[in-house]
Amino acid sequence: MDQTQKRVVPPVLRKILTLDEQLTEKFVLWMNKFVTFRSMKVHYKALEISCHGIPWLAFWIAFTWLFDNQNLVQMQVNIILGLLLDIILVALTKAYVRRRRPKAHIKDSMELGPDVFSFPSGHASRAVFVAYFFICLQSAHFIFYGPLIAWATSVSISRVLLNRHHILDVLAGVLLGLIEGVLVGWIYVDDSTAKWLMNYLSDEKLDGGDYHV
Repeated sequence: MDQTQKRVVPPVLRKILTLDEQLTEKFVLWMNKFVTFRSMKVHYKALEISCHGIPWLAFWIAFTWLFDNQNLVQMQVNIILGLLLDIILVALTKAYVRRRRPKAHIKDSMELGPDVFSFPSGHASRAVFVAYFFICLQSAHFIFYGPLIAWATSVSISRVLLNRHHILDVLAGVLLGLIEGVLVGWIYVDDSTAKWLMNYLSDEKLDGGDYHV
């Protein structure tokens, strides 16, 4: 097959994508009629940074390395595995689908990375996965359930209002985040395996390593 040949989009899918673009544009215009939402662009960008894949992964790797509390090792290892899974699945899906971002999208200095593809929303998938992880897998205190759900919801909606994604991109990201949570739940690394893995990666890190001091 000629690699330069453009992918043929089935008519039904083309109609769905066109409708999605129209609904996204109308939703953004409707929300921007309210002064409150127009003035919250800085907050949208803060939400964007709060759920970017690179800072999240870097933070958890650093947190795992700096804090050697054995009670946290299982949680640390599993959330890092989940974040890696999210990055891989989002990257593969975007590379395959190759849907462009909304026409109104304008890249700015606060947008990290060279990514130009829109489907699915990695921010939405990551936010939903993190919320799922701490609510369903790690069992955080119930007082954190509301803030986690509110944060994940706000991140997802802000992706549309910032013209980073179409509505369908965000919905796909939400679904992907839930799937990632279920997958991590199935393969959830037990405490002894997590500690063995940490010992293997850094033998001086945990009690029981050959060079532990």
